[in-house]
Amino acid sequence: MAIVKDFIWEKGIKVHELVSAYGNIGFQSIELSKAADLIVKMKKNSAKIFLTFTSNMVTSGLRGFFAQIIRLGMADVIVTTVGGIEEDIMKAHGEKFTIGRFESDDVELHEQGINRVGNLFIKNESYMNFEDKIIKILNELYQKKKRWPVSELLKEIGLMLDDENSILCQAAKYNVPIFCPAITDGSFGFHLYLFQQKHPDFIVDVVKDFGNILLSTSHDEKKAIIALGGSISKHHAILCTLLNGGADYALYMTTAHKTSGSMSGATTNEAKSWGKVKDDSDIATVIGDVTVMFPLAMIKAFEELDSEGLLKK
Repeated sequence: MAIVKDFIWEKGIKVHELVSAYGNIGFQSIELSKAADLIVKMKKNSAKIFLTFTSNMVTSGLRGFFAQIIRLGMADVIVTTVGGIEEDIMKAHGEKFTIGRFESDDVELHEQGINRVGNLFIKNESYMNFEDKIIKILNELYQKKKRWPVSELLKEIGLMLDDENSILCQAAKYNVPIFCPAITDGSFGFHLYLFQQKHPDFIVDVVKDFGNILLSTSHDEKKAIIALGGSISKHHAILCTLLNGGADYALYMTTAHKTSGSMSGATTNEAKSWGKVKDDSDIATVIGDVTVMFPLAMIKAFEELDSEGLLKK
């Protein structure tokens, strides 16, 4: 049985040493250390890794980190929400988001044309610029064909972008499918609707894409979930694993609590009752802010895997 050890700072301590030490401190630090080890297991055992995240994480500076994860071969399937798609495109075209305060005067921000996501600010102007870009993109897509499964549409958009920190761009380059089942739940959806009014034969096929994610894996393949936050992005991936025999590895990171009965707060243990996660799977549930917890766990895993030559170069 492991014992509690006092944490002592040492000059020049590295991330993997810090996170390893977390394994003997207590509480969520232990879960975070388990999470890093679990990511290593996923890769070493050649599991297909489903990485899911919500749009607020793309609002933050994690966007480029997700793109790097794709480049390094640590995500085989992406599931996200449409806000993340929009903001990835915005940033790829040079839009800048600013850091504000959680306690800002929101009425004043509204009058200034600023939208708040926690302590991050997005100008209305960024959405106006997105509108100009997406209209051109949709016209190009329409010229190529009239019916698009969502993941194929997103890959085509990714091929139009030139930004190493773009999730869409890197996913298209490395042939990692991006699924967004709630594609209409945002500005993108509104412009899809407007475009379809002018071009009724333009179809974005969500049902076809459900088949695509189901066929992205199989019962025989080892499957792993890294679910950051909750919502439909998390559920869409674990539903896919349920219908393919359940996940062999599952890591959840969230600020939600299990007592809410929500998808966001549901733990990896709860997932076993549904068969989304196998009874004997390796699991970890970390309660905490993904912008803090995830880079620590992932970098620790990167360092170990890189030392063994298991990361793409």
